[in-house]
Amino acid sequence: MTASISRRLIPFCLIATIALVLTACEESDERFSLEGLTMGTSYHIQLLAIPDEEGAEALASEVQRILLRLDREIFSTYAPDSELSRLNNHPVGTPFVASPEMMNVLLLAGAVFSSTSGAFDPTVAPLVNLWGFGPEVSLAEVSVPHSREVEEARSRVGFEHLVIDEARSEVVKTRNVMIDLSAIAKGYAVDQIGGLLDEWGSESYFVEIGGELKIKGVKADGSSWVPAIEAPLDQASQVYEIFSNLGQSIAVAGSGDYRNYFEVDGVRYSHEIDPRTGRPVRHHLAAAYVIADSAALADALATAYMVMGEESAYVHAEQRGIAVFLITRLGDAFAERVSPAFTPYLGEQ
Repeated sequence: MTASISRRLIPFCLIATIALVLTACEESDERFSLEGLTMGTSYHIQLLAIPDEEGAEALASEVQRILLRLDREIFSTYAPDSELSRLNNHPVGTPFVASPEMMNVLLLAGAVFSSTSGAFDPTVAPLVNLWGFGPEVSLAEVSVPHSREVEEARSRVGFEHLVIDEARSEVVKTRNVMIDLSAIAKGYAVDQIGGLLDEWGSESYFVEIGGELKIKGVKADGSSWVPAIEAPLDQASQVYEIFSNLGQSIAVAGSGDYRNYFEVDGVRYSHEIDPRTGRPVRHHLAAAYVIADSAALADALATAYMVMGEESAYVHAEQRGIAVFLITRLGDAFAERVSPAFTPYLGEQ
């Protein structure tokens, strides 16, 4: 079935980058900034303290070294010699010795996979590709796959088919699954850069990679950093809500279904694929924003919540004290649902 098709494939993370960073940069106080490209997107770093010329060059060099390693050497699905590519091509049943970075991300991914009953699953790539949302998107005809195709793709999905031996730093695939860590690796990179800035003694910074954030301290005037939540619209970016880091060290990540989708005969198919059913989600949750200590955790949870839907996501967050801001689509309008742990960040503007 391919009739009456329309599609929207604007990368959500880039739009989120604009909303979050521009809101944080609206003040005119003097700052040291770094920016560039990594992991198929952009990064922006701001420090309140300005290092001297020698220190600035050393810091920029170290940031680039870390991001290059995490991207090209470890988590890239495009670089054929990256660690993730080698793991994906590694024989089933044979131990693969993983780097500390890979082990950290896989262990966290496994924890979120279990906690969300499989809603977060980094092996969902075969289903994403089947539904036309993979990295090589065809702008021609888009079709709804047959149920037989969905079941075949589902047979190649399942994080439970990875056996992770933390003590030996080994990973064994019990089935030929394809791992894609893009829904957690950017957050992990943000955490690593935040850790670097902590080591340099920075008391105030704003780190952003592809819309995932790590924020620490206050601005020059003593006020908190103020990032924004984007309105879930498939048009020009608009601010839906702003919040404050309250001078704390926090990580923020968001996910939404309103820019990547296609329609067939009036039925909307989201790029958010539920790995448990093999099909695009059908609920009305339009966006989820998570605040946590770790950007990698916030990144994974925001993705999981978009799969779970409003009610399940809210219950999961409330029971665990997770700060989440959910935006639900109500026809042409929106409604938000905010967990108790998120509410304090909306107070100080």
